[in-house]
Amino acid sequence: MYVEWKRLHRTGLKQLQESKVPLYETTRLHRVYCSQLVPGFLQTPEYAWALLKMFGNFHNAPDDLEAAVAARIARNALLRRPGYRFKFLLEEQVLRHQIGDPSVMRAQLDHLLAVAKLPSTSIGIIPVTTPRRLWALEAFNIFDDNLIQVELLTATVNVTQPSEIALYIKGFADMAAMAVVGAPAKRLIHAAKQDFL
Repeated sequence: MYVEWKRLHRTGLKQLQESKVPLYETTRLHRVYCSQLVPGFLQTPEYAWALLKMFGNFHNAPDDLEAAVAARIARNALLRRPGYRFKFLLEEQVLRHQIGDPSVMRAQLDHLLAVAKLPSTSIGIIPVTTPRRLWALEAFNIFDDNLIQVELLTATVNVTQPSEIALYIKGFADMAAMAVVGAPAKRLIHAAKQDFL
């Protein structure tokens, strides 16, 4: 189903954040691919504030920014709750797209390093120098093997057709094969931090 953002945030950005919590709480394996931004689960409050302010201004959303940021950060507690697994794939340029000022980006990159240590979390980064098996895509989330949510400029798309879900899972696996994790991923994050000194 194609749902426009203006419909989703009609009652405010806080409600939009809170509306996703039941789905997140019932998903045991959450896979996220992002080509432009740090995913919500990995955001610091300052990064989330800068991003949601930009989103709200662009889409003329009701101004409940502080409450929306608090709701987004509160749901991120799932990263530390037993029984949940998270696999994040980020294009390297995500580390360099400046959201907020340089201090926001330095703190955000430090936060990625800290979250990468959590036992429930895997963060893979696809270096810009890696030969591509698949082109950079729009951001998408895989909820177990049951639902895909694709984020577009104007809307979110919910994919429930099994054959399409299988293609997104295959795409995620192809992206994961290009990504670096562990020490090589940390080196890319540290290198990106140098851009914001």
